[in-house]
Amino acid sequence: MNVLVYMVPIALGLGLTGLFGFLWALRSGQYSDVDGAALRVLSDDDIEK
Repeated sequence: MNVLVYMVPIALGLGLTGLFGFLWALRSGQYSDVDGAALRVLSDDDIEK
């Protein structure tokens, strides 16, 4: 039972860290061009002729 005193705050801290990281990614525009990444996979720019 004593382990819960340590594990609950650690779990809450990790969850909040993940939430802040996700919010930072949203604000910095990481998810603004989701279609562009899908189309870049299909391009043949690196193939030499």
